[in-house]
Amino acid sequence: MALRKYKPVTAGTRWRIGNAYAEVTTNVPEKSLLEHQKSTAGRNSQGRRSMRYMGGGNKHMYRIIDFKRNKANIPATVKTIEYDPNRSAFIALLSYADGEKRYILAPQGLEVGATVMSGEGAAPEVGNALALKNMPLGTVVHNIELQPGKGGALARSAGTYAQLNAKEEKYCVLKMPSGELRKVLSTCMATVGTVSNSDHALQSMGKAGRNRWKGIKPRNRGVAMNPVDHPMGGGEGRSSGGHPRSRTGKYAKGEKTRSLTKGSNKLIIQRRDGKKLSGKSK
Repeated sequence: MALRKYKPVTAGTRWRIGNAYAEVTTNVPEKSLLEHQKSTAGRNSQGRRSMRYMGGGNKHMYRIIDFKRNKANIPATVKTIEYDPNRSAFIALLSYADGEKRYILAPQGLEVGATVMSGEGAAPEVGNALALKNMPLGTVVHNIELQPGKGGALARSAGTYAQLNAKEEKYCVLKMPSGELRKVLSTCMATVGTVSNSDHALQSMGKAGRNRWKGIKPRNRGVAMNPVDHPMGGGEGRSSGGHPRSRTGKYAKGEKTRSLTKGSNKLIIQRRDGKKLSGKSK
């Protein structure tokens, strides 16, 4: 991926570092794979605000992504690499041999004209989707299922990937993007390669208005509020506000939020902080 540094011809472009979109080949999406989506502006089904600092922004359509990759043993040709306003990664339009078209998350290095496939007959090559048990150790994967047939749930953001470290009976051990080591059923599907747009985190908006275009409003700090509005508010001058906490008083840092009896605890070998769970529920 390539980044573009803008010349400071205006105040908004002085600090802007944008995407050059070198990999993107078209700006016209496939019409049959689009759906309308309504902006919620942070409101729930009753119309009451349940999330602050949301609202406005440009309208956009939802691109239907094939996270399941369940069209087995049918080769597909990559037609386009496209920008998706709903996610940080780029997407690729596949045209299957039987005429069907589907969007997938575009892996890094996938080019227009390449052939990809999923299923038992697929080779462990970039863009192909197959079961973890059929991949060699050390393979870099993304869009990983947690339950067979449910669709990819892990490592879907731009530039992320997991690595296949070991195979143990019916489980495979993956090193997650966070550094966590966890077991995943060997029958779960995953796509080979790293998710595209790896430099996404290096972009700089340049001005607050670009976030408004995305539907993000300015966020008011708790320490800048009054005591009646926030537990961290009040005080003379620039007071620290005490221990960081939410508006309802729940600690924002340091408090453990994971359930001690969560079922997947037994599948986590090592947490991202380096602590080993040894298969016990902790």
